[in-house]
Amino acid sequence: MNRLRKIWPSFLGFLLFALSIWAISHKLERYSIQDVLTSLSNIPKTHQSGAIFLMLISYLMTTCYDILAFSYIGFPLHYGKIAYGAFISYAISNNIGLSILTGSALRYRIYSGWRVPAGVIAQVIAFANLTFWLGLFGVCGLIFLFTPLQIPTILDLPFVSVRPIGIIFLLTISLYLLWSSFNHQPLKLGDWELNFPTVGLSLALIAFALFDWGAAGGVLYLLLPEGSTSSYLSCFSIYLLAMTASMISSIPGGLGVFETVVLTLVSPEANPAEVLGALLAYRAIYYLLPLIVATLLLGIHEIKKQRSFY
Repeated sequence: MNRLRKIWPSFLGFLLFALSIWAISHKLERYSIQDVLTSLSNIPKTHQSGAIFLMLISYLMTTCYDILAFSYIGFPLHYGKIAYGAFISYAISNNIGLSILTGSALRYRIYSGWRVPAGVIAQVIAFANLTFWLGLFGVCGLIFLFTPLQIPTILDLPFVSVRPIGIIFLLTISLYLLWSSFNHQPLKLGDWELNFPTVGLSLALIAFALFDWGAAGGVLYLLLPEGSTSSYLSCFSIYLLAMTASMISSIPGGLGVFETVVLTLVSPEANPAEVLGALLAYRAIYYLLPLIVATLLLGIHEIKKQRSFY
């Protein structure tokens, strides 16, 4: 049973990946690779530039989770160093998957090089992950409630639309806020303690996450062919559902799962080859480009660390 519990997540991830590849192949059976590449090259340059700009905004705002964590904990570290470590952690963990583990390991490696105590790093990781999920649940809850998309049957969920999911997310957030308003006991992390964000700060973090995820969803919206979705809000709802499914799958970057959900939910009048071309552009801009930059920055950091050691 222990061995089964260990291999089950990997098996489920592989199964979802295989199912996603089959669904994408089925959608594109009437189109060639050349059709996809042509649609990719036909994306307007202005839209590509706008998508890159929104990607930068999204990652910039993402680094603020760590900046807020250090500020809330009260440990002094230069904002530039925090943003440096946070960007590398998010950009690499987004591609590798298991973000809690990979992101935590990268943060420890980078922040410890600047003499940040292990206890403080643990608090930063706990705070950043808490605020990330708090923001995601809040944003998904609001968008799913007011923009209820139909759930594709391939996801095999017991709901017709995403509205019940939105209600569940908002109820979860409400219970957390209610609990945090009465609970004043800090979370103990060894010799360190982490106080949970207040209700006011939690609501502010949700509002902040709305802009963060909104910018990320805007990257996809600018790249999709015209008429794929009825509005930005509709695209944003599709994006959030696809990202949620990607995280549940635990496949690195949600590869295949994300594309399947988007291809299934866009307008049936949209050309699947053009949509897939947009998704490839999205992958390149939001995942590959930050990964290349983050890997170079991490390499520079490691070289400097080795030089200072010797």
